[in-house]
Amino acid sequence: MIEILQPPGWVRPKGYANGVAASGRQVYVSGMIGWDAECRFQTDDFVAQTRQALENIVAVLHEAGAGPEHIVRMTWYVLDRREYLDAGPAVGAAYRDVIGRHFPAMSAVQVGALMEERARVEIEVTAVVP
Repeated sequence: MIEILQPPGWVRPKGYANGVAASGRQVYVSGMIGWDAECRFQTDDFVAQTRQALENIVAVLHEAGAGPEHIVRMTWYVLDRREYLDAGPAVGAAYRDVIGRHFPAMSAVQVGALMEERARVEIEVTAVVP
């Protein structure tokens, strides 16, 4: 069971939840970056790497018998805050294509570097399967 936590009187956030309560089997997905199953980058484009990272997350969740609807928390690590914000509409479209209209608790953090030199974004998730 997953319950979205929205305090009364708070403005509803766009694209994420303020909090999520869940019970069931917990699944932790490592930080996924925008490379393919053979660990090769097909592009340096931020939006395309984001889409690939999300597709990678869904593939790992599938191995646990889970889907995007079971995600309760996402943490995004981006190299460039401005690149992330400027790509907002395209990132939102990629997100909805891959994850759907499921918006868990999320954090986004700008970092100085990621371990893979060509990576523009890294996303980790926690999922709970009822």
